[in-house]
Amino acid sequence: MGLRFPGLAGWLFAGPALLVIGLFFVLPVASALLLSLTDFDLYALADPDNLRFVAFDNYLELLRTPLFWKALGNTTYFVVVGVPLSILVSLGAAMLLDAKVARFKPLFRTALFAPVVTTLVAVAVIWRYLFHASYGLVNWALAHVGIAPVDWLGDPRWAMPTIILFAVWKNFGYNMVILLAGLQAIPQDLYEAARIDGASRWQQFLHITLPMLGPVLLVVGVITVSGYFQLFAEPYVMTRGDPLQSTVSVLYFMYEEGFMWWNLGRASAVAFLLFLIILAVTTVLLRIGRRKGVL
Repeated sequence: MGLRFPGLAGWLFAGPALLVIGLFFVLPVASALLLSLTDFDLYALADPDNLRFVAFDNYLELLRTPLFWKALGNTTYFVVVGVPLSILVSLGAAMLLDAKVARFKPLFRTALFAPVVTTLVAVAVIWRYLFHASYGLVNWALAHVGIAPVDWLGDPRWAMPTIILFAVWKNFGYNMVILLAGLQAIPQDLYEAARIDGASRWQQFLHITLPMLGPVLLVVGVITVSGYFQLFAEPYVMTRGDPLQSTVSVLYFMYEEGFMWWNLGRASAVAFLLFLIILAVTTVLLRIGRRKGVL
């Protein structure tokens, strides 16, 4: 006997998941969007009568705030340098694990993936001491080869590169696993035919490995860009945005606006501006992928 309402069973099965998504995603996002259109601050928190609707004033004020542009520049620097470096390290590690001469692959795969599952705050504290200007292990090693100590986290020129190095070490294992799966899906017949035709390893990499990894690299690029734009924990633990605000990220700026100065309306506006930036960048990446025939 057929169901009187054919679509009812589907809604019954999807209902719990949709309810969870609505309560914990759609509702908070909609609330934050409304919040960004108000001047919600500490006074409004104490008395809702102090809450005013300001439309897009928060967004316009942010665009006139020099610290916001400073934070956006720092975040862009982090993304532009960190994303390619992270993908290159991930691809190199994946190719080493995929090599036929490699031994103990499960052991090395686990060891290289371990930083991804370690607690970020804990390892950030350890890295902060490793790069300490006076008694850090890195400067101790440099002193043994005749290089003067470097104030890694106290010098504006070195603070962000140090954080980039830490972020790459912390996150490359995740992309490595994805790229390793992509490498293992490439038919070996292509490499055998290329070797018969006299192609070198570099030519095989350029004309077989990279084109076949195109869709995987695009996915890895989008994931990495989205994650790196959300830089927060690393500068929060390692530098507190210093020195000279050289490591203040957009999310760190949002945190200060929302939880230090209690300008929750402006903080919500920062979140949606960052969302629009990430959406624009990922859209450009996807369009480039389509033009190159990756998708």
